[in-house]
Amino acid sequence: MGSSPVVLVTGAASGIGEAVVRLYAERGHRVVAVDVDKYGLDAFAELDGVATLVGDVSEEATNERAVELAVERFGRLDAAVLNAGTGGGGPLESAGAVERFDRLFAVNVRSVVLGIRSAVPALRAAGGGAIVATSSVSGLRGDPGTWAYNATKAAVINLVRATAIDYAAEGIRINAIAPGGTVTALTAAQVADPEFSAFITRRIPAQRWAEAREQAEVVWFLTSPAASYVTGVTVPVDGGLSANGGILLPPAATR
Repeated sequence: MGSSPVVLVTGAASGIGEAVVRLYAERGHRVVAVDVDKYGLDAFAELDGVATLVGDVSEEATNERAVELAVERFGRLDAAVLNAGTGGGGPLESAGAVERFDRLFAVNVRSVVLGIRSAVPALRAAGGGAIVATSSVSGLRGDPGTWAYNATKAAVINLVRATAIDYAAEGIRINAIAPGGTVTALTAAQVADPEFSAFITRRIPAQRWAEAREQAEVVWFLTSPAASYVTGVTVPVDGGLSANGGILLPPAATR
């Protein structure tokens, strides 16, 4: 089976998750890629050392099967990237708001709980390892009209803090990233809208949106030996967006 590290990635079929799968595969890791989107996962058929699993990670059985697949196929599990998520919400007083929140919570928070719970025994058996969850800059502060998304992404941040404390002595590190505006299939319409894209870009100190690969590189760092003493933190990967108080616009691009 070889000695290459093994990583499990959820929400793997597109966006940041896809970039994570491809980055780890390029660098010699073996990968278990999990998503509800079978056709998106089919795109990994060209990659060596990538096993795929179609399933909903808000369900316990999918998480358990993903870890089993890593061990059966590759012999171990060294890291888990719990990236699956969804957006939406709507006004708090609108019809169906609580039901939409329940679904957001299941995908954005419950899946992380189940992912950690399923991965820990395999990481323990491997002598330790790393878990990275995907939160959002929207978990660090509020956004108008997206209270449900904000609440779930904030929950991920404190879940990471608390579980990191619980497992640190076992050599299992748990961290998160908080992406800002990132070019993915989900944001393609926003990026393509000149007025909206310019409005958002002007508020990002770096004066541009992130590429999914840039998010993946920070995930790579957090699961690597270079981050061996880093646990319980959330790293904003947002071009400085969360550093800005929001009252004044940052300097405009000069290049």
